[in-house]
Amino acid sequence: MGVIALRGVLDHPELELVGLVVHSDAKAGRDAGELCGVDAVGVIASQDPAELLAGDAEVVVYAAAANLRPFEAVADMASLLRAKKNVVSCSVVPLVFPHAVDDAIAGPLREAALAGGSSFFTTGIDTGFANDVLPLVLSGVTRSIESIRVTEMFNYATYPDRQAVYEILGFGKTPETEAFAAMPGVFTFGWGPVVHQLADGLGVEVDDIQESNERLTTDTTFDTPTGRIEAGTVAAMRSTLTGYVNGKPTIVVDHVTRMRDDIAPDWPQPRIAMPPNDLGYGTASGQGCYRIEIDGSPNIRCEFEMAEDGDHDFGARIAGAIRMVNAIPAVVAAKPGLLSALDLPTVTGKGLVRSLPGPPPDSRLFR
Repeated sequence: MGVIALRGVLDHPELELVGLVVHSDAKAGRDAGELCGVDAVGVIASQDPAELLAGDAEVVVYAAAANLRPFEAVADMASLLRAKKNVVSCSVVPLVFPHAVDDAIAGPLREAALAGGSSFFTTGIDTGFANDVLPLVLSGVTRSIESIRVTEMFNYATYPDRQAVYEILGFGKTPETEAFAAMPGVFTFGWGPVVHQLADGLGVEVDDIQESNERLTTDTTFDTPTGRIEAGTVAAMRSTLTGYVNGKPTIVVDHVTRMRDDIAPDWPQPRIAMPPNDLGYGTASGQGCYRIEIDGSPNIRCEFEMAEDGDHDFGARIAGAIRMVNAIPAVVAAKPGLLSALDLPTVTGKGLVRSLPGPPPDSRLFR
C-alpha cells in the first residue's frame, strides 16, 4: 500500500514529495521514483523517522503494516501528529471511525493531534470507501431503510502479503489451526467500528454486534501465484458482523474470502467479473467485488468492482491507497483531531483528468 501511495503522491498535480521513510534495508538509500517505477525524483529513502519529524512535510502518508503491531503503529503516528504533521493512514483499520475505538488506541492519537494542532484520518477500500462512504451515498436515495448489508467477495490468490494470507488469515492451514483472523473478537475489533460508523451516518445507534466465522477446506491440492494450498487445508473463510438496532438485525458487514473461485459455491459470489486481458491477469486474480444491498424503499443492489490489468486484487489496493492520497487536501483543511469519512467533504479526483507523464503502474513492481 505504501509503494502504491508513493506513486500516487508523485503523480498528483497538487502534491510534492519531500521525504520518505522505509523499513526494509532493500529500500533504504534508493530514490523514491525508482521504488515505484518512475524516473528519479531526488528524494532518497531513509530508515530514520527523525528526519521526517524534523522536516517540513505538512502531511504524512503512514502505510506501514500494523496487523500484528497496532500499538507500535499508533505510537509512530502519535509522534507525527505531535510534531504538527497531519496524518493519513490505512494501517490500523478500526480507526476509520475512531469514535468507536477503545481509548487505549484512539486516546494517544487524539491527545497528540490536539497538542500538535494536526488532523488524523484512516481510510482504505475495506475498511474504507467500500463499506463506509459508498453505502451511505446509496442510502441518500432511499425513502426508508430496513437493513444495509455490505459484502466483500474476493479471491486472495494474488494478494502479495504472504504473512496476511497464510498466517493471519490462515489459508493453507489445517482447520484445527487457530488463525489470528478467525479468533473470536478479532473481526469485531477490526470491522466493528464500520458498523457503528454506518449507524452514525444513518442517525441510529447499534445496541449489539454479533460475530460469526466460518472456514472451509479444499478437497484437492492447487497452486496459486503466492503459494500452494494442500488438500484438507483451509481455502475459504467467511466472517460476518451483524449490528442490531432496537433489537433488530440492521447493519451487516460480510467478508467472503477465497483462494479459488469455485471454493464455497454456496457463499455469495460476484454476479459479474471483468474479463482477463491478454496477459491473463484476470484469470490469475479470480473474481472480486463489493456488494451493497439496502432493503427498504426502494430496494437497492450495487456491485462495485475495481481492476488494474484485469487484476481485482491489484485494483482494490490501488483504490485503497489512492483514496488516502486524494483525501490529503481535505484532511489538511480539516480541524485538528481524529477524523472519519463523516467529517470530510466528498473526496473526488480533482485535478486527475489528464494523461500521466509516466508509465502505468506495473503490478509486478507492487508485489
